[in-house]
Amino acid sequence: MRILDVGDLIGITDFFVLASASNDRLLGTVADEVERRLKDAGRSPRRREGTKDTGWMLLDYGDIVVHAFTEEQRAFYALERLWSDAPVVAFTDPAHAG
Repeated sequence: MRILDVGDLIGITDFFVLASASNDRLLGTVADEVERRLKDAGRSPRRREGTKDTGWMLLDYGDIVVHAFTEEQRAFYALERLWSDAPVVAFTDPAHAG
């Protein structure tokens, strides 16, 4: 997972969260889990686009836009390259914190 601070570059959102999964079934699980955890935090997406079958899903929370991809689609869209001027936000996954 990578978090890009795009606020100064595009002005319509503050952060892109880029996540990937090894297959379309896991992609759906990733998007569902993001949505569930943010719902638990009192947030609901303004819109949800894409499906697991397309290899790309988007959850728009206004200030945060989550892009979830299959690994193949993430390489194809190459958002890290497209937004290479965006600072990367440090992130530690609490599930893997020691």
